[in-house]
Amino acid sequence: MGLIVLYVIVLVFVGAASHVAALFRSGLHPYPWAPQWLNLFWSSLTIFDSLAAALLVCGKRVGVDLTCGIMATDLAANWYATYGIQHTTLSTQSGLQRLTAFTLLVFLTGPFVRSRLRLVAT
Repeated sequence: MGLIVLYVIVLVFVGAASHVAALFRSGLHPYPWAPQWLNLFWSSLTIFDSLAAALLVCGKRVGVDLTCGIMATDLAANWYATYGIQHTTLSTQSGLQRLTAFTLLVFLTGPFVRSRLRLVAT
């Protein structure tokens, strides 16, 4: 249960909140240095982060699946932005370091969390 709470807190109060703030601040293209498709992807995470959190709160295993998918694609997009567009490194990007750590946590604990939800979900 503690891991589900952690997933939900990070998805809502870190993920969705930062994407909502970016949308209010700059619209669908909050990162002028990034291509439009990448901006739209990050903006779409406002919905997907919230949906995954809601599914987890409801005890649905698909919430873990969606969280894993979100984290995998968001991490890939951020690594691409860091290395392919900004030409920086992991050591200079604290946000990418935190995203990488959380993604690893989700991937390592996701099967355990999912198996526990099987007992809870109807």
